[in-house]
Amino acid sequence: MTTDEPTPRQTQWLKITFFCPVELLDPATDLVGILSGAGVEQTPETETGATISGFFPVAAVDTDSRQLTSTTQQIIAEVAEQLAELFSLYGKKAPSLTSTLLADEDWATSWRQFFKPFEIVPGLVIKPSWEEYLPRPGEHVIEMDPGMAFGTGQHASTRMALALIQESMRHMGPVKALDVGTGTGILAMAAILFGAEQAVAIDNDPDAVKVARENIDKNGLHEKIAVSPTPVDQVNGTYLLVIANIVHDVLVDMAPTLTRLTASGGHLVLAGILGGSQEENIIRIYTSLGCTLLNKHDQEEWVALQFRRN
Repeated sequence: MTTDEPTPRQTQWLKITFFCPVELLDPATDLVGILSGAGVEQTPETETGATISGFFPVAAVDTDSRQLTSTTQQIIAEVAEQLAELFSLYGKKAPSLTSTLLADEDWATSWRQFFKPFEIVPGLVIKPSWEEYLPRPGEHVIEMDPGMAFGTGQHASTRMALALIQESMRHMGPVKALDVGTGTGILAMAAILFGAEQAVAIDNDPDAVKVARENIDKNGLHEKIAVSPTPVDQVNGTYLLVIANIVHDVLVDMAPTLTRLTASGGHLVLAGILGGSQEENIIRIYTSLGCTLLNKHDQEEWVALQFRRN
């Protein structure tokens, strides 16, 4: 007896891989993580860069199929377009992508064993949703699953931005904070946990806005953090803490707006900056707009800067 019923649809994983220059590792991993929403792998970093792989869940007629469907082709095209735009900000040629389909084989759960709670800065722990963690007295916990890229705190830019936010909040009362280019929302959430009264988190990427809202809801902070796609130049008022972990060229373009949004005596934390000429340029531009450099952190090739608005 035969049947024309289709084989039950199963999950496959579309693996998209490319080589990334060292100066783009943080933003590229962040971007792929947001686009994937499932998982990102990075090979050990060398002087020239590393290989990044993003994993995208797709339905398949059977797990032996290795044919790219129209859906997988659309995913590849979207990733290629987004990466080309990012690389162009750095004056780099778009990366060459390779792709393959993997059978599920419990991939979605087996990789979780490598992710455990970790202290990203003193007093702040990042934990995945499937791990239990009992915080010590005075310790804060943000629940965020890997796959959300460097917004989970895995990269130097995020770690240094968190450290400077924590430092700023030691000298301030219950301020209102603004997180520009919020990504996964981790910096806005940390600002609240470190003592900010309210925060506004904005991003021009609809996927990032969705991810940030989900993370903020998951951590029970939705009453204190407003997330929106509002363009930064349309934000009104001033804030005693302004945060922007983006890239050098965007920070240059936003300089007049970010300084306008920072209240007199307030702090401005900037990250996503390469040491050397980018660092020097950012310091020159922001000091010319009425900011005083208070502190800087550097790690690997990255720099984060803390300014006070005069």
